Amino acid sequence: MARRRWRLGLTLGALLAGTLAVTPGAAAEPTDYTIDVDRTRTGAQIDDSMYGVFYEDINRAADGGLYAELVQNRSFEYSTADHKDYTPLTSWKASGTADVKDDAGRLHTRNRNYLALGAGASVTNSGYNTGIAVQKGKRYDFSLWARAEQPAALTATLQDATGSLAQARRVTARGGWAKYTATFTAARTSTTGRLTVAAERPAALDMISLFPRDTYKGRANGLRKDLAEKIEALNPGFLRFPGGCLVNTGSHEAYDAQSNWQRKRSYQWKDTVGPVEQRATNANFWGYNQSYGLGYYEYFQFAEDIGAMPLPVVPALVTGCGQNQATDDPALLKRHIQDTLDLIEFANGPVTSAWGKKRAQMGHPEPFGLTHLGVGNEENLPDEFFARFKEFRAAIEAKYPDITVVSNSGPDDTGSTFDRLWQLNRDAKVDMVDEHYYNSPQWFLENNDRYDSYDRSGPKVFLGEYASLDNKFSNALAEAAYMTGLERNADVVKLASYAPLLANKDYVQWKPDMIWFDNARSWGSASYETQKLFMRNTGDQVVPSKASTTPATSGPITGAVGLSTWATSAAYDDVRVTAADGTSLLTDDFTDGDSQWTRAAGRGSWAVQDGAFVQSDETAENTLVTAGDKAWQNYDLKVKATKKSGKEGFMVAFGVKDTGNLYWWNLGGWNNTQSAVEKTADGAKQSLIQDNTKIETGRSYDLEVKVRGRQVALYLDGEKWGEFTDDKKAEPFRQVVTRDKATGDLIVKVVNAQSDAARTRIDLGAGSKPAPTAEVTTLAAAPDAENTADAQPVKPKDSTFDGVDTTFSYTFPAHSVTFLRIKEE
Repeated sequence: MARRRWRLGLTLGALLAGTLAVTPGAAAEPTDYTIDVDRTRTGAQIDDSMYGVFYEDINRAADGGLYAELVQNRSFEYSTADHKDYTPLTSWKASGTADVKDDAGRLHTRNRNYLALGAGASVTNSGYNTGIAVQKGKRYDFSLWARAEQPAALTATLQDATGSLAQARRVTARGGWAKYTATFTAARTSTTGRLTVAAERPAALDMISLFPRDTYKGRANGLRKDLAEKIEALNPGFLRFPGGCLVNTGSHEAYDAQSNWQRKRSYQWKDTVGPVEQRATNANFWGYNQSYGLGYYEYFQFAEDIGAMPLPVVPALVTGCGQNQATDDPALLKRHIQDTLDLIEFANGPVTSAWGKKRAQMGHPEPFGLTHLGVGNEENLPDEFFARFKEFRAAIEAKYPDITVVSNSGPDDTGSTFDRLWQLNRDAKVDMVDEHYYNSPQWFLENNDRYDSYDRSGPKVFLGEYASLDNKFSNALAEAAYMTGLERNADVVKLASYAPLLANKDYVQWKPDMIWFDNARSWGSASYETQKLFMRNTGDQVVPSKASTTPATSGPITGAVGLSTWATSAAYDDVRVTAADGTSLLTDDFTDGDSQWTRAAGRGSWAVQDGAFVQSDETAENTLVTAGDKAWQNYDLKVKATKKSGKEGFMVAFGVKDTGNLYWWNLGGWNNTQSAVEKTADGAKQSLIQDNTKIETGRSYDLEVKVRGRQVALYLDGEKWGEFTDDKKAEPFRQVVTRDKATGDLIVKVVNAQSDAARTRIDLGAGSKPAPTAEVTTLAAAPDAENTADAQPVKPKDSTFDGVDTTFSYTFPAHSVTFLRIKEE
C-alpha cells in the first residue's frame, strides 16, 4: 500500500533509508496521523436509544434458540407448509400405536393436532441440534396436556445413549383436557438427551414441554438465559421485533380455524398472545415452523427487562423480500389498521381497556411504554406501500399522536425503489425512515460520509438492518469504522441496529450474525464485540474532531470478462471485447466451441448448443465462466443474451480478477424483481446502481458494457441503462470523539483497519485539562480471525495509558478498534 503522509519533520526519504530525520523544533516522535478535537463547537446530541438490537426469527432464533423450550414440535403442528420434509411427527419417534389426529377432540381450535397414544405406546422427542441439553444439578419443568377416558398413567423419562439423565416422573391423566406437570433434576450433564412419554393406557397428548427452571429472570415460558444475558450485556437502547422478512410475507388473511389453519400467514401479533396452548403456529418465511411461544407479550417483557425501548413492526399489506404483491382489499386493510391500534392499546392501554386487560391477565398490569412503531419492511413496490402506510399513519396519529410511526426505504442503500420511497417520505414529512443494507467491508470503509449530506430538517433515519457480509474481524473493523460516521451524524441517524442478532449453528439461513449458539454454548462474533464496545461507550454528545487521511491508491478498473447465471438457464452469443482504440481483444460466436472460456468445477452445466454458449442447470447458482486477460482496461464488452428458463435473468461480468473480485451486471436478479451492477471485493458484494428491470424468457437482448478508467456505462438494446464511477476512497483510519455527561469523560474512538500501526498525534484543543491517565479498551486481532464456540480470538483488552496531555501521541495497533476514556480535571 502507499505510504501515508508524514508530519512533524519526518521525510519520506529518511523513512525509506531506515532513519528518522527530524526538523529543528519538531517533536521527537514522528506521526502518521493527526486527530484534532475542536472544543469550540458543539456536535450532535446522541440519544440514549441510538444503538439497539434487531430481533428476527431467522436461523432458529426463537424455537430452538432464545425461546427456552427444549422440545421440538411440542404440539405436533409441523407441516409441509413449513418445510417440504416436515410431518406432524417430525423430531418424534413413536413406539407402538401413535397417531396424530385433527378432529373435534383437539385441545383448542387454534391448536389443531394432537397425539393419540395407545396402551403401552410411547413417543420420544430428539429436541434441537444434537438433542436436549441438560446440566447436572439443574431443574427442568416438564408439562403436557392430556385427556383419557380411563385413568392413564403417563411416565416421562430423560435419557441419552449412555442411560438415564434424571429420575423418571409419573402423572395420571383423567377425564377431559388438563395440564399435568412434573420436575426433573438432571443427574449429569448431556447435550444429546431425549424426552420420552409412555402411556399405560390410551391417552390423547398435546403440548409436551420441557423448560429449564433457570430461564432469564426466572420467568415461566421464558428465555434461554445465556442468550438473553448476552443481549442484555450489549446495553441496547431499543429492541426491534418480531423481524424483517417474516413480518410482511405470506398471506395477510387472519387465522381461519375452518379451512386456512396451516396457511402461510404474515406475522400478526394477535396470533402470538394469550395462553401458549391457544396460540396458532405458523409457517416461518425462513423455512421452518414457528410456535409463537415467544410472542408479543414476551417481546415487550424482554425489552423491559433489558431496559430497551420496544419497537414492533407490523405488516402494511404489501409483501416484501421478493414476493412483491399488494393486497387490494379495503376491509382487510381496515382490519389490519385496527389490529395496529389494538396493539398500541395492548402495550399502553389501562387495565380497563379491552387489550390493556388482556396484558394485565398475562401478568403485566402496568403499560409497557410503547413510543415507536414501524409499518412495513423492505417493500419493493414503493407507491403501493406508501398509499397504505399513509392510512396506517393517519389512524395512529389520530388516536395516539405521541407514537412515532416509522416508514422504510426498501431493501437496499440505493436504487430506484430507495429514491422513490425517500421522496415519498420527505414529501409527507414522515418522522423516521428505516433503512436496510448489507454490503462488503470495502463499502463500509468507502461510505463513512453517507449521512453527512442528509437533510437535517428531513425525516430521521432508523438504520434498522446493516452488516458487512461475513463474521471475520475485518468485517467488524469495517462496521466499526462506519459507526464513527453514524455517531458523527447522530442528529440524523437516531437509531441503528446490526442484523441479524442470533444464529443457531445447525440451522443457518443467513450469515453474518451477531451471536451464535448451539444447545449448550453461545458466543459473540467479532461484530458482537465491536457493537458492545460502541453500545456501552456511546456518550451523550459528539465533540467535533478531524483526522488526517490515508492517501488513496487507485487506477483504472482492470480485469477479464465473464458470463454467469443464477437459478436460470441462459444462452450467450456473439461476445466481442474491443479496446478503446478499436483493437479487437476477444471475438467469440462459439462456432469453434468454447475453448476461450475458463469454468470452475461444479459451477453449472455449460455447453455449446445451436451455435450459442448455454448454461442449462436451472438450480445452479453463480455459474461464472471467464475469458480474457486480468490486465485488460478501457474496453467495450458486447454480448447477446437470452433467458431460456428459470427464476432470474443473466449476469455479465467485467473487471474480473478472480471469482471473489469482480463486477457483474445482474439483470433480472432477486427472482426477476430488479437489476443491478454488483461489485464483489474479497467475496463480499455491494450494489453500485440498480433499477427494476425484469427479463423476459425467450427474448434476445443486446448488452454492452463500456469501461473507461473507473467510469462504466451500460447499454440494454442500444439504450443507456445506467452508468457509475467507482472512485470512492476506502479510508481505513476513522475516528469520532464523544462526551459522557455522567462522568465528564471524553471518549476518543479510533478504528485502524489496516496492516500498519497508526502513530497518531492527538490534540484535545485549547483549554482542555485532561488527567494524565486514560482508560483504554482495545480490540485487535488478525483480519481473518473469527470467534467460534471453541476459541474467541476477538475479545476486548483493558489497559491504561499514562501519557495523556493537551497534545499527546498514541500508537493505534494494526487491525484494531481502540477507545480512550479521558477524564478532565
